Amino acid sequence: MRSVEEIEAELIAPGGAFEITIEDVLGEPTKVFAGRNRSLREIVESSVNHGDNDYIVCEGQRITFREHFARVSAVAWHLRHDYGVQPGDRVAILADNHPQWIITFWATVSIGAICAGLNGWWNRDEILHALDDAEPKLLIGDRKRLARIAGVDLPFPVLCIEDDFAALEQGWDAGVGIAPVLPECQIAEDDPALILYTSGATGRAKGALLSHRCLITFLASAIFSGFRMMMMEMESDKPAPNSSLPNCGLFSAPLFHLSGLFTGVITSLAVGMKTVWTLGRFDPEKILQLIEAEKVTTWPSMGSMAARVLDHPDFDKYDVSSVSRLGSGGAPTSAATQQRMTRGFTGTGGRMALGYGLTESSGVGTHNWGELLEQHPNSVGRVFPAAEVSIRDEDNQPVPNGQQGEICIRGSCVMLGYWRNPEATQKTIAPGRWLRTGDIGHFEGEFLYVNTRARDLILRNAENIYPVEVEHCLELHPEIIEAAVIGVPHPDMGQEVKAVVVVAEGRQPDIAQLHAFCSERLAGFKVPSHWEVRHLPLPRNASGKILKNVLSGEADLALTEE
Repeated sequence: MRSVEEIEAELIAPGGAFEITIEDVLGEPTKVFAGRNRSLREIVESSVNHGDNDYIVCEGQRITFREHFARVSAVAWHLRHDYGVQPGDRVAILADNHPQWIITFWATVSIGAICAGLNGWWNRDEILHALDDAEPKLLIGDRKRLARIAGVDLPFPVLCIEDDFAALEQGWDAGVGIAPVLPECQIAEDDPALILYTSGATGRAKGALLSHRCLITFLASAIFSGFRMMMMEMESDKPAPNSSLPNCGLFSAPLFHLSGLFTGVITSLAVGMKTVWTLGRFDPEKILQLIEAEKVTTWPSMGSMAARVLDHPDFDKYDVSSVSRLGSGGAPTSAATQQRMTRGFTGTGGRMALGYGLTESSGVGTHNWGELLEQHPNSVGRVFPAAEVSIRDEDNQPVPNGQQGEICIRGSCVMLGYWRNPEATQKTIAPGRWLRTGDIGHFEGEFLYVNTRARDLILRNAENIYPVEVEHCLELHPEIIEAAVIGVPHPDMGQEVKAVVVVAEGRQPDIAQLHAFCSERLAGFKVPSHWEVRHLPLPRNASGKILKNVLSGEADLALTEE
């Protein structure tokens, strides 16, 4: 059986299916895929080859690849001719996971404009801040979210998806008037395509500006990853997951987040995969219903989604055997949670995948899957071939393998910068275009381990405590559904460890027993001194990350999930 190193070497070698070469990108010699697309427009133009297969399924709507291209073409013409959208102009989207979000995205980037994906969980003030920052030529939103900014006199047109979008699509199905062809437009690889706003956990959200090259790098990396997994399964003596069903992805992550947009929209269009979308609040039973009805084969869950589905009292009543690819992202996933997920979704053959990447790196970083994940369950995996990941010190110098430092990423995946924020860009992108992630980690061989966010590090009597280690320990306890660990001030020791744990309704675990459980598995200084037991899910942002500033009382929960 060939090793993963041998398989990767074959794939990326000169003449290989995913040949890697070095080119100048924004003034730096950079690894790139030789056989890549040059713009997102190329992706949507070639998508008609998938014909009348379903691309989007959402609340009773079914849109084929051919129909989708016709609608995108119509909207692109209307954006250009009715609203004067030119290359470099912004089109803002503020909506739930409606098909119109996806169509608007593709229409916008196909005419060289920039899609500004606004966080649908924001409140009025946050929305207005982003609109003032992006200065869009046009805002497209749904009724619920537009209602949050009702009464504001905005200096650009506002279109409501439920009321106005049909006019944007006019002509797509008539065969006359607007033909299913995109308006002419020349797009360069490093032209900007997308603004996604960061979570803003430490202040105002910043807009990460991503180029066509960035998003194509994600796409090529995702396809490479799938091909590599397939080759490793063929080499393995374990049976491969059931491949008799057509590929179908279920996406419960929001479209303004990279998991929903990059995987659910971009990659799925390129490879011809049917996508199923949910609207409104996360509903575990709805997930189960869709998996059974649509024969979902892939579900990239985020945060606590999988746990909430597995905990549903009717889980065993639904047929989830079609799911052969299970992923997790947005937050660290403990080995205990991984095992629980693969035991529940038996069609995975005990295998799943997870990875590490930021909005600022277009979601590209590392990937861990299958048997490698079983062998290294606490690692976020191996580095993608078209990226470099380095552990560096405060002077932007690499540290030896095994030593901890800040995780930095370089490659064609790294954002152009923060939109209209050169100061923040300079702080985040170091010389050599190294992206400073703000995460602390280390390598063990070729496997990356993320210890903590720098701001979450707990310092007790000069001893570093990484919350994720304690959280993974807590999640081994049979009564704990999820856990978060934060530092609380102490007059002598600087900080002490506080654990916030979620247990099932009606349960009240014994704190002394929890303390003893941790003491058996952790050094004494890491064992929580303070405990808080909850019965409701922990507060999370749209990417699935726990809002520790809310748990610590430093911020209010302002996000609105609906």
